Amino acid sequence: MLFKDILGLSHIKNHLATSADSGRISHAQLFVGPEGSGTLPMAIAYAQYVICGNISGENSGGNAACNLKFGSISHPDMHFAFPVANGEKVKSHAVSNHYLQEWRNFVLEQPYGNLFDWYRLVGIEKKQGQIGVDEAQDIVKKLSLKSYEGGYKIMLIWMAEKMNGAAANKLLKLLEEPPEKTVFILIVEDEEQLLQTIRSRCQTLHFPPLAEGAISAALKAEGLPESEAMRLAHEANGNFNKALDLKNNDSEDLVFERWFVQWVRSAFKAKGNKGAIHELLLWGNEVAGTGRETQKKFLQYCIAVIRQAMLINYNAKELAYMRIHVDGFQLEKFAPFVHENNILALTQELEDAIYHVERNGNSKIIFTDLSIKLTRLLHKKAHPVTQSAGR
Repeated sequence: MLFKDILGLSHIKNHLATSADSGRISHAQLFVGPEGSGTLPMAIAYAQYVICGNISGENSGGNAACNLKFGSISHPDMHFAFPVANGEKVKSHAVSNHYLQEWRNFVLEQPYGNLFDWYRLVGIEKKQGQIGVDEAQDIVKKLSLKSYEGGYKIMLIWMAEKMNGAAANKLLKLLEEPPEKTVFILIVEDEEQLLQTIRSRCQTLHFPPLAEGAISAALKAEGLPESEAMRLAHEANGNFNKALDLKNNDSEDLVFERWFVQWVRSAFKAKGNKGAIHELLLWGNEVAGTGRETQKKFLQYCIAVIRQAMLINYNAKELAYMRIHVDGFQLEKFAPFVHENNILALTQELEDAIYHVERNGNSKIIFTDLSIKLTRLLHKKAHPVTQSAGR
């Protein structure tokens, strides 16, 4: 994977290439960026640049055999760790090594893919994956061996925020004092979820969302007309993975839209209508019947929609990128019901639900309780002065 194959981010490419050329390669690096921003392909391109010994500013030359191994994600000095869980393939003590072939396919076919895409590929979407202590022991073992080609060896830990406490503590010493010519690259979307003791040992590089121009150019290269490419790039909000999903009509957001609209319509019917409570209960049961990762992703989607509605309500439409594809539902008509009197409480309830889902609470109780609370909050009136000012 080469720097030239990665969308946008020329300043980050230049920084990484320049630091490698000058020999300033930090032994522990933290790549922080939102979903679909290219942290994973950039990390692999950087690893290829370092291991294959390129010094030209673009890793297209160098050692041809080395580059060929990276082309199939099978270089012996490039190691990976990523969230996994026990499933049909691995009944107990699952570690990344058990899923290496699936991982190679994922990186080659969906380098901008998210955690849910990965779980779905390996059939563990109904579970909560993690990087556990068994994985940490494997990492220590791999890095204790000499480099196969005598140069650098690199350990890339994808979605490192999924590392549990036991694994993180086991890796602390190794992160601080790794063997010679050993580099850690940790990739996270939310650095606050990573232990402070881990973060303090890493040199951090922040990735911005991708520019609309870079996404639209990539979509046009795949055959989309310019107007459609621009529309999807705007709706994707810097997330190339979402842009591809929307192009292929395969975004999980399309399911989340249906659930969200179903809840909103039931919520508005519930005022003075006891029969609508039954619809809310059915809604809660449907969402609760999915996997926990799906539930968390849906709740995060709800937070995003509510924030977008707030922006529209307060006349900041130029910042609103989201579009709901369900027939008959317009975000502009929903927006007046999200205001200063309920936005904080709505967000807090959704964040609390994510917390309880993560800790294996009873999903039916969580979503039934949430549906009733959110329904009450939606019927809260805005402050009269602010309401008139927002129009």
